[in-house]
Amino acid sequence: MPLFKVKNKPSLQELLTDFFDRSQLWLEEKDNLEPLIELVQLIRPLKIRNLQIVDLEPLITLLKDNPSYRDAFSFYLKDILEDRKFNKIFSDAAILQDVDFVFEVRKRIIAKFLPYQPEKETLEYVLNQVFYLANDGVWIDKIPLHQLHELYDLFGFTSMYESVTLNSALSEVLTAMHLITQRISGRAMETDVIKMVPEFDGLESPFSAFEKELFLIEDQIKNLEKHYVDSDDLSFAQLIVLLKQCEEFVEKAFRNSSKYGISLRVNQNLLKIKQQLERLKFLISLLKVEKEEDKKINGILMGLQLIKFNCYKNNVRQFIAESIQLISYEITQHTAKTGEKYITENRNEYFKMFWNASGGGIIVGFLCIIKILLSKVDTSIFGHAFLYSMNYALGFIAIYLMGYTLATKQPAMTASALIKALEEGMSKQGNNTQKYNAFAILFARVFRSQFIAFIGNVILAFPVSLLGIWLIDYSLGYNIASSKWQTLLSDLSPVHSLAIFHAAIAGLFLFLSGIISGSVANRDKHNQVYFRIAEHPLLKKSFGKKRTLKFSALYEKKWAGIVSNFWFGVFMGSTSALGLFFGLNLDIRHITFASGNLALALYGANYQVSDTMLFWGIFGIGVIGLVNFMVSFTLSLGLAFRSRAIPLSELRFISSSIWSHFKSRPFSFFFPMEQKVKTEVIENYLQTKKDTSH
Repeated sequence: MPLFKVKNKPSLQELLTDFFDRSQLWLEEKDNLEPLIELVQLIRPLKIRNLQIVDLEPLITLLKDNPSYRDAFSFYLKDILEDRKFNKIFSDAAILQDVDFVFEVRKRIIAKFLPYQPEKETLEYVLNQVFYLANDGVWIDKIPLHQLHELYDLFGFTSMYESVTLNSALSEVLTAMHLITQRISGRAMETDVIKMVPEFDGLESPFSAFEKELFLIEDQIKNLEKHYVDSDDLSFAQLIVLLKQCEEFVEKAFRNSSKYGISLRVNQNLLKIKQQLERLKFLISLLKVEKEEDKKINGILMGLQLIKFNCYKNNVRQFIAESIQLISYEITQHTAKTGEKYITENRNEYFKMFWNASGGGIIVGFLCIIKILLSKVDTSIFGHAFLYSMNYALGFIAIYLMGYTLATKQPAMTASALIKALEEGMSKQGNNTQKYNAFAILFARVFRSQFIAFIGNVILAFPVSLLGIWLIDYSLGYNIASSKWQTLLSDLSPVHSLAIFHAAIAGLFLFLSGIISGSVANRDKHNQVYFRIAEHPLLKKSFGKKRTLKFSALYEKKWAGIVSNFWFGVFMGSTSALGLFFGLNLDIRHITFASGNLALALYGANYQVSDTMLFWGIFGIGVIGLVNFMVSFTLSLGLAFRSRAIPLSELRFISSSIWSHFKSRPFSFFFPMEQKVKTEVIENYLQTKKDTSH
């Protein structure tokens, strides 16, 4: 005998018979929402994906054929909906409630598992009980509108414009509009928001003007016999114009983020205003009636939106996407500008990249030796983590300030530059195939730039490390790698260690360092740090105006990169210690350091290394470099796609074009082979690069 008895779903006929026959069983239910909950449960589709339509024809036919059921069900619906307040659904649901990003995310996640329950007298309570699944708003949208019209008529619902008394539908709409308008007016006047739109200084706030006009419309609707406005009403037309001006205010503030930067708090404020304006736009549309049929249409649309807003109020994914899109856009804009200098256009730039990468390889060679020496210091695990972190961080900062190149730092930057060029090409009219082909040519330039940078790093890191360990042994008579050569060598092998996984971790850190660079630059721009330094009275008095201005310009140009390289060094140096602390096999593998470590391992073993281990060590360097590049580039590409709202479906066409170009001109991915092709994507990139250099 089964422990639990599975209750079979009743049919529509059985459900209506159980609750709405002549005995009116629903009146005896303590919780009289049960009939509606069960009805929706019957209608709710099991699978939403690829769903084309939710057909209510069986229900409509059943109600038409059984007038007694229809009348009882109509009475039931009107009884449970009567005098239910719902203004808070319109004013609050699916609108950002708190500008604290972390608090809002945490609140929504908790609400998904333990939903907030309003008072039982509200419509929100009814919707929470009946449409309790987050995707209910999706399938509700799949119900044909003409079927909803039929149900509206069958149930004999009255128009929402019949009354504006307290708790009536129209009264709740007006109350919601009033609440939203007052909230917007206050938030739009905050200092950080106004600072984003200096163009509106000295002008009357469009939000204040909108609020005044809305009050006039409300009075007109409440006091006139017909409780709606015509399409040719001048006050209504003025209200629409003012709403448009409010939207332009917000859009201008978002656009100005490229000039002034933007903080997450300001972004959340603007996002909330934007959501509230979108909500007002819908509510205002409910006030207008052109023909008698509009009264029914507006009532149905209002009901649908109430359900959808209530379903989406705890949506975490959409909230995060909307919140970080502009911030990530500004970050990738910075990394795109930085990445443009890493894309070689001709032979001169190609070989210049090689020499810059060679300089980076020399410094990394010294860093490899210093790390071996630091490993011999008698200290704790976290003491070593600190020493390794400072070794990496100071070395990376030195590479950056001296104008040298660390190859793996490029993908996070060049990915954004590629997407920026693609975005600008897509924004213009033209042949899409040509644009994708042009993007493939540009990608080939990126790849060969990365390739020659790898070569420059690896070729110099190896001999410098070898020379350094030999000099120490020659002068001090001490082979510093004699006890570690086996570990150094096996760590490079993708079959004898987790080298691929550790290389992926390094790729993640490379991506994060690019994010940090863009974030710092955006933050300093928003806080006007450069201008504040340039106009600092004490600095101007102490060092003079010219030197202070030069320092400000140097700070603007270099500081974000310094911070980024510092944290990249900390990430690289502390990963192994964190792995030991948590009992996990965590470490990093970086192609340039792998080259230096191979040299140290060979010397430490006195060159007595098996051919197999040597092969896997050399092969491992290539694999590590490829994984470093792929992880960093892929993550950066994904962020750039999301920040520019370019659909990921574009990747299919881009990948196809890149593969076709590789098959036709494979050597262009490794060596500069000049192209005569002049297309919008390349021209946009070259023009941007030219403008940036000036």
